[in-house]
Amino acid sequence: MAHAGPLATPGPSAATGLHAKVLEEVGSAIAGGSLAAGRVIQIEELEERYGVSRSVVREAVRVLASMGLVAMRRRVGVQIQPAAAWNLYDPQVIRWRLASTGRYAQLRSLTELRAAVEPEAARLAALRAPQTATAELMTLAGELWAAGHETGLERFLRLDIEFHRRILEASGNEMFSTLHPLVAEVLSGRTHLGLMPERPHANALQLHLDVAVAIQRQRADEAHDAMRAIMTRTMSEVSELFSPLDQPL
Repeated sequence: MAHAGPLATPGPSAATGLHAKVLEEVGSAIAGGSLAAGRVIQIEELEERYGVSRSVVREAVRVLASMGLVAMRRRVGVQIQPAAAWNLYDPQVIRWRLASTGRYAQLRSLTELRAAVEPEAARLAALRAPQTATAELMTLAGELWAAGHETGLERFLRLDIEFHRRILEASGNEMFSTLHPLVAEVLSGRTHLGLMPERPHANALQLHLDVAVAIQRQRADEAHDAMRAIMTRTMSEVSELFSPLDQPL
């Protein structure tokens, strides 16, 4: 491959690629614990380690700071922040934590959050969603059922993300709706990290149909209970993948 001459400068895509690389590697190291809280890193150290310009490092640090992972300390450097300071709702932070050795704790906390929100979202959807929305949800549940019996998980994942997004949106609660990226990230993480069953269980597929039917028929308690059952099954599937030593007390 031909190399650019000395007067050439990286275009926007190259700069974005370099920034993304630094952001990904430093963020993953912090979330994974190899860069421990309290440690201080100098900008110059990051420049040398990744072979990038100061502006690229500063942009990556700016994004990490916006997530709460680092803080710029005047005359000190870039200080790694404790997990209590992180924006735990940021999809990128969730992605890094799911890829770390602490993934079980992250999956558990996310599933507990979903179990607190999504059953109530389903209950509210049964009371508030217009008929057009409930009809579309029924169609989507049927597609999800069919995809669950196919060999590939990617189509099922896309439909599952959309199913849960529509229920959060149909709740009529704008705070619930904003949790969609979080739910999408945990569903994607489970699939891409091999934390899903090889094929969705028939009971799980039936429960998704039950949620859609209950919402369409405006049976709020049934919608709540079916979604709660989905969350209970999800936690059970996650727990079965980890040994007791992996699971914090």
